Amino acid sequence: MRFAHLRADGHQLPRLAVMVAEAAVFLDEIMEAPPRDLQDLIERGDAGLAEVREAVEGPAAAGRLTALDGYRHASAVLRPPQILAIGANYAAHASELKLRSETAMTVFSLWPNSLTGHEATTTWPGDIATQVDYEAELGVVIGTPAKGVAARDALEHVWGYTVVNDITARDLQFSEAQWSRCKSFDGFTPTGPVVVTADEIPDPQDLWLTTNLEGRILQDGSTADMVRSVAEIIEYLSRTATIPAGTLISTGSPGGAGYSRTPPVFLRDHASVTVSIGGIGSLTTRCRVI
Repeated sequence: MRFAHLRADGHQLPRLAVMVAEAAVFLDEIMEAPPRDLQDLIERGDAGLAEVREAVEGPAAAGRLTALDGYRHASAVLRPPQILAIGANYAAHASELKLRSETAMTVFSLWPNSLTGHEATTTWPGDIATQVDYEAELGVVIGTPAKGVAARDALEHVWGYTVVNDITARDLQFSEAQWSRCKSFDGFTPTGPVVVTADEIPDPQDLWLTTNLEGRILQDGSTADMVRSVAEIIEYLSRTATIPAGTLISTGSPGGAGYSRTPPVFLRDHASVTVSIGGIGSLTTRCRVI
């Protein structure tokens, strides 16, 4: 199943929907006690997801398909208990940024204010950041708390997958000792447009990622090239702390970053960038420098 948070024009509150082709079934129209958002649904466990599936496939959903005209995507995840990101997890990307990927895993947090949705406009002050870069990443949404999990069992804790653009102010990144602030401007973590349940992604290490900036393909790689697989990431993180249900893990970006190009290619005022993952979807971000 494919879930999205959609907001009607002129309304602030997003509604949780199941996407069917290019239309939506809003759960608050077909269920007596619908989950208010994806985090609520995840916390209801397998029984909650089964209830949603039954409602969507049942008579209550007949004739309830809603066209997306007049609706906007909010972030595919709205209230994750935490957002974790993995740095230098593709050898090509680590090399182009002159980072080491063979040592201990690089882990950092992203701030919740950075979350935004498909087709949203992300703004940043031009006097603070002039080297703003794109990073196509596979997002992993944890479904059940993971603590001391072995890699062989780790994917059992995954609820679903989404697309993440880990937007980064490189000038801040390389001037500070941590990576959270340079990646946590408002709107610097677009996600979506959907979260796809794990049963629809047989192998998270067999997905293709691309970044298209103004019609130019700048990243083009496979999750098979991760230094550490999704399962290994979960094993590593769960050794020292419980990963709560609903946690979003952004798993790193393949080579092709704008910073490494000659000349460098950065996100500019009025640019439009789309990151895509096969089997999940395409996530577009509009850029404005203020």
